[in-house]
Amino acid sequence: MGKAAREQSARDRIKSQREEQRNKERRKRAVTAGTVAVIALAAVGGGWWFAAQSSRSEQVAAALAPVTVAADGSVVMARPGVEKPVLDVYEDFQCPACKALEETSGPTIKNLAAEGKAKVVFHPITIFPQQTNKGVTRANSVRAAAAARCVPGGAPWSAFHDKLFEEQPSETAEGFAIPDLIAWGKEAGVTDAGFDACVTSQEKAAAHAAYSTKVMEGQKLSGTPTLKLNGSEVDIEVAFKPAELRQAVLDAAK
Repeated sequence: MGKAAREQSARDRIKSQREEQRNKERRKRAVTAGTVAVIALAAVGGGWWFAAQSSRSEQVAAALAPVTVAADGSVVMARPGVEKPVLDVYEDFQCPACKALEETSGPTIKNLAAEGKAKVVFHPITIFPQQTNKGVTRANSVRAAAAARCVPGGAPWSAFHDKLFEEQPSETAEGFAIPDLIAWGKEAGVTDAGFDACVTSQEKAAAHAAYSTKVMEGQKLSGTPTLKLNGSEVDIEVAFKPAELRQAVLDAAK
């Protein structure tokens, strides 16, 4: 599947996920309208070129902004002294649409933090209910996020974060096995003496589950990925277009 197809698939998945919680008929209308809009854009002279340019992913800068893990499990990526604009990233390591966003706009998000253009706050959460696929997807999500909480911070956290999305299992298969999580942590540069035991015991799982519930309810999230810029939700179409996302963040700084 090509990059453009993956991005479109991710957008459709998000729309489907959110609309399913509301009304099936509204979902059908939304999908139809979205399809018509894409066709209409393609029909406009030069429109396809603009869409392609705005969807082109950036290259990650060589030097990332400092990464700090907060007590509640959220993770701040920002240059010293940069407090705004704030770009909150709500994501689930088991969510395919989140993986697609990471592949598409992840470099832009990291670059904005590295350039001192934004304070990025990552919120790894679990959105899957226990009943989904007999709890497999939820268990995968919790296991991965609990392991991420075992990483003290710094560049290893960012590398581990990216590796989790890279190795994301199918929504119907058990994945994120403990031995793999430990190996990926070492590969990411984690040297903390307690990392192995922390991942193996899943000692951070309960705190992660509690944080997920708090964030989902407090932020009124209907799904992931969700980006919020200075507290306002970023349109999903903008989120998946790196150039437009960058411009939105730069505009928020004015």
